[in-house]
Amino acid sequence: MSMTDLDVQESELRLIPGLDVEVADTLRALKAAAMDDRPRLVDTTMLYAPRSGGVKRYLLSKKAWIEANRPGVSHSLIVPGARHKAGADGVVRLRATKLPFGDGYRWPTSVKRWSAWVAAMKPSIIEAGDPYTPGQGALEAGQRVGCPVVGFCHSDPAGLAALHFGEWAKKPVEKRWARLFSQFDRVVSPSRFIARRLEEAGVDNIVIRPLGVEIDTFRPERRDRQWLLDRLGLDQDARLLCFAGRPAKEKNVDVLIEAVQKLGAP
Repeated sequence: MSMTDLDVQESELRLIPGLDVEVADTLRALKAAAMDDRPRLVDTTMLYAPRSGGVKRYLLSKKAWIEANRPGVSHSLIVPGARHKAGADGVVRLRATKLPFGDGYRWPTSVKRWSAWVAAMKPSIIEAGDPYTPGQGALEAGQRVGCPVVGFCHSDPAGLAALHFGEWAKKPVEKRWARLFSQFDRVVSPSRFIARRLEEAGVDNIVIRPLGVEIDTFRPERRDRQWLLDRLGLDQDARLLCFAGRPAKEKNVDVLIEAVQKLGAP
């Protein structure tokens, strides 16, 4: 990337009235990080908030794994935040509007500006974790710097739209979803169900990477059933079902509750 490219990006990134110092400080830190000559993986998504769940955990776990096992690779995250800030941990936060009733999630508005920030990181490969502004920005950044862009389809946006807004919202969201994911060089799916939904929408180049388990923590010999029964004040014959996650509508916790009720005593 030439100095001309960086200058163009700097002029693009400074078009935020009242935020000159904040943007300049973030850009300075970003440029310093970009001096690292190792191949750089840049992950970007809007599905990253103080209390967000699986996507954020996946990204932070990936970051920790790369640092421990692939010292020859640099890894950065570009995510929304309350203000522009480039942390020493490799996480770059860009100011974005907080979604009402969004449980801390923020929605970036400018695809062009997001693209400029991603491109300024000098990525060797980009992974986008959503089909929204960061996903579109990732595709533009990939075109700009000439690197491959992978899309990770963590969920079914069309199904979520139908769940929250009604069946009328499903088709238009599905068309837009398919059009965007078809532009990625590869699409990663965490399950056969999501892969099938992508295929039905006309997306190919799909790679299935099933979600895993942290086996150092979750392993049979670490269980202590008696301790848990005592802690919860339950009888020996109690059935235990555990849900770990945000109690959001799309998690279908009501299905688990109905299942417990159908089991009956004990």
